[in-house]
Formats: sequence, C-alpha cells, structure tokens
Amino acid sequence: MLGVLILGLGFVFSYVGAFHHPVPHRVRIALVAPAGSARQLVARLDALPGRPLRAQAVTGAAAARGMLRADRVAAVLQVEPQRRRDRLLVAGGGGAALSTAVQDVVTRFEAAQRRTVVTTDIVPLQSGDYRGLTGFYLVVGCLVAGYLLAAVLGITLGPRPGTVGEAARRLSAVVPYSLVAGIGTALIVGPLLGALTGHFVAVAGVGALLVFAAAAVTIALEVLMGVVGIGLAILLYVVLGNPSAGGAYQNALLPGFWRTIGNALPNGAGVEAIRRAVYFGGHGIGGHLIVIGAYGLAGTAATLLLSRSRPHRPAEDVSETS
Repeated sequence: MLGVLILGLGFVFSYVGAFHHPVPHRVRIALVAPAGSARQLVARLDALPGRPLRAQAVTGAAAARGMLRADRVAAVLQVEPQRRRDRLLVAGGGGAALSTAVQDVVTRFEAAQRRTVVTTDIVPLQSGDYRGLTGFYLVVGCLVAGYLLAAVLGITLGPRPGTVGEAARRLSAVVPYSLVAGIGTALIVGPLLGALTGHFVAVAGVGALLVFAAAAVTIALEVLMGVVGIGLAILLYVVLGNPSAGGAYQNALLPGFWRTIGNALPNGAGVEAIRRAVYFGGHGIGGHLIVIGAYGLAGTAATLLLSRSRPHRPAEDVSETS
C-alpha cells in the first residue's frame, strides 16, 4: 500500500511539476542581420529577462534555413533594417508549444524596438498531427505494450526465471512481439488514421525498438526485485518518463529536473526520434536511437547476468507417504 501510494503521489508531483509553468529556457535561434548590428542584437536577445533565447548570428538566410530544417535551431529571425518589419521562421514539426513560445518572446522583443515581425512555419505539422502530439502518444503506447508484456510474463511464469535458458527464452519471445507491435503502431498512425504519413519503416522501427527496450528493462527489474520491479518500471516510464518526454511541452519549456532527464529516458528519446524521422529528414536521430537501444541492451544483459547468478532451485520431489 505504501509503495502504490508513493507512485500515485509521485505521478501527481511529476506531471504538475513539469507542466504547471512552461517557459522557454535558452532556446536556440539563428539571427540573420547586417554585420554591423548582428553582434549587438545577439547580445540583446541573449540578455532578455529569464534568458529564454540563445541566439547565434548566421551569415545568409539560406544557411539559417538549413539549420532550421535540420533541427539545429528552433527558429530563424531575419532582420530587415530597411523596413520596420522583420521575419521569424519557425518549425512547427519541432513542437507547436515551442514554436508558439519563441514567437511570443520575439514578438515582445520586436515591439520594444517599435518593430513588428511576421512568422512563417517552414516545417509545418502534418494535417493529421494535431499540435504534434501523435509521436508522443505513439511512444507512450509502445512503452506500455513493452512493460505490460513483461508484467504479464512475470505474473504467469513467475517474476524470476529459474535458469539462464528460461530468461533467454523469455527475452526471445519479446523480439517477434516487438516487431509486430512496431508494425501495428505504424499502420495505425499511418494508413489507418493518417496522423503521420510517409515514414512507415522509420515509425515501425522506432516503435519496435521502444517496445523491446521497455520489456527488457522491466524483465530485468523483475529478476532483481520480483513483482516490485513492475512498480519500478512504472516509476521510470510513467512517473518520470512521460512528463519529461517533450510531448505537450517540449524539452526547452520544462523545469530543470525534467529538462535534464528528458532525452536520457526512452520516452524523450523516442519522441525526438519520431519527430526527426518525420519532420527533419532523420537529422540528429542517431543519438536518440542509441539511447533507446542502450536500454534494450542493458535490460537484456542484466536479465541474463542476474538469472545466471541466482542459485538454481530444482523442483521439489513430491511423493505420497502412508
């Protein structure tokens, strides 16, 4: 009862703590401005109250657009001194909340200079991906599919495999399950619902990797802690992972703790991997795939090593006596 109570209170604290006051923190933007004023403008943008932006002067609009399309910056501010109106380029595919937050900050900055700004989204969200939340819910579903499978196996077969062979068989069963779950997920968000289209293989691959990672880590926690391991998996994936994943509010809008752990957990790595595959041509996806894969490998290795170190208990010979 105490453990469940702590999980419930942790759930409330983590979600409310992450979402109750989203503000931008050092969001990277590119500045295209005349050489004579670029350095001064960068300094002024960097010194805004609360430090919401981190500006970088870039020579040429084409280079700045390339950085935005590769998700190296969240926005591009093009200053046109001959006019009283500047241009702000954003990438909605990187997160609707983040684009809106940057637009609000830049609009206030421009107003203080008695200037206006026109915003253009050059990496817009797909029509079925409302506010860019599809990737987040996709990741949540895949992780749930993974740790629920591990929980069911633990309940039906026992949380702790008796031998290394049994542990290996349990992990082997997760592989085809993960592939089917990944393909099924891609079919649902793609052809069936039209939420994320045109990237079936990438979505299926990331989904399968997430399912396996969640299952492998949960199995390892069960081997280590028994049924309590299921609670630890919920703590990792639900209490800590979901609020920090960058779904409703992207990483740069979260408070320090959640911002720090976000991309180090499968949830955040999965959301970023989907975003980069669908909207940014796969730029920068490698590091996020490595994070997810590392959880899968760690869970697999820990399950086998912990099963090997456990003393083997042969079945008791039960016979009738009279």
